[in-house]
Amino acid sequence: MKAMILNAFGGPESFELAEVPKPVPQAGQVLVRVHATSINPLDYQVRRGDYADLVPLPAITGHDVSGVVEAVGPGVTSFVPGDEVWYTPQIFDGPGSYAEYHVAAESIIGKKPPELSHLEAASLTLVGGTVWEALVVRVGLRVGESILVHGGAGGVGHVAIQVAKAMGARVFTTVREANFEFARSLGADVVIDYEKEDYVEAILRETNGHGVDVVFDTIGGNTLARSADALAQLGRVVSIVDIAQPQNLIEAWGKNASYHFVFTRQNRGKLDELSTLIARGQLRPHVGAVYSLADIGAAHALLESPNNGLRGKVAIAVEPQAHLVSANA
Repeated sequence: MKAMILNAFGGPESFELAEVPKPVPQAGQVLVRVHATSINPLDYQVRRGDYADLVPLPAITGHDVSGVVEAVGPGVTSFVPGDEVWYTPQIFDGPGSYAEYHVAAESIIGKKPPELSHLEAASLTLVGGTVWEALVVRVGLRVGESILVHGGAGGVGHVAIQVAKAMGARVFTTVREANFEFARSLGADVVIDYEKEDYVEAILRETNGHGVDVVFDTIGGNTLARSADALAQLGRVVSIVDIAQPQNLIEAWGKNASYHFVFTRQNRGKLDELSTLIARGQLRPHVGAVYSLADIGAAHALLESPNNGLRGKVAIAVEPQAHLVSANA
């Protein structure tokens, strides 16, 4: 099978298209023909060597799969060949999704929502699971609460807006002015141009000085530290950003705030919950750019570049038909 191999940590040119042995499913495992995958910040962080101690080289990386079951190992009962599936491979524990085939444990695989194409499905597994973990499992966002989603036009943020809205929250988000209508189309109630307005001042004005109940941080750094200024008393901050520098969170003490840091954990249950929202028409990933498997380096370069103007996710069509919605949709 063809795969994009990472032989050395470095820039987007570090990938090499190669022919490697097709994996064989063992007991409890499923062999999937990958139709699509996608690019996340985690992907270029791994490529750069940020997690070098956890990624032995050479490596096949990648953290999203949408595809079709080709074979199952002994003991598998949930899937049969021909099933359309989606999942996030085990992170830092085996080959990733930048390949024509992938093997995964039955327990982390879900049935792909028929409403989504493979490109859309692959764009949602990691970010959707992360958002579910953050908003539902960690901070327990409740009906009637308010939430600030930083970076609402991005790959994670545009999903967080939709999930928060589906949970009954009032949603604030920071975007560029060019993305106002996009953010509103996702369900955002208040959009803030972070290039022209201080988001803390905007939040306090819109909430009569009360602040929001939850901040969902996709930026990190100073944004994480300042988010406490936009919080209500007993507010919660949930961040998905790896913190490289010490943060001064002193403002959070006066709010009795709680902080949560999320690194997603795979399981089928979260995928099934996302499928329910999709079936209800409450969640749809936005694919902002599509590349082929051989052009993964270019896809990394696009996502990694600042001010790239992207909305939603960068997807990879491993199979030429990946853009098609399932026949039974």
